[in-house]
Amino acid sequence: MDKSRIRYLLLFFTVILFGILSRKISFIPLWIGDFLYAVMIYVLVRIFFTNKKASFIIVLALLICYGIEFLQLYQADWIIDLRKTLFGRYVLGQGFLWSDILAYTFGIAIAFIIEKIILKYYHHESRFRIKQQK
Repeated sequence: MDKSRIRYLLLFFTVILFGILSRKISFIPLWIGDFLYAVMIYVLVRIFFTNKKASFIIVLALLICYGIEFLQLYQADWIIDLRKTLFGRYVLGQGFLWSDILAYTFGIAIAFIIEKIILKYYHHESRFRIKQQK
């Protein structure tokens, strides 16, 4: 496993931890959990597609988040029972909200911006080290 995948994997678990904590601490607004859910999906997609362009990552992450949110409109007995489990509640959610769509969009946009800033910094830093070594 290459270093970038390991970094994204560590970030993935960190975001999950913060997402769970955001639901346990009462003064944190609920939309923060949805925001972090979108960041987690962005990072998860990036883990599997480390060499794909950012536009691909953004579109796929949005499609996954939107798809899961719109799936909440489906109310068959089997999926309602699945949503009653811990896994189903965290992964599939409870009910459709347009505000969740907004939180997902914002979360993925911020994840992309932060990733670009960090990658730009690392790229600049590595170029600086190469110049010093010569």
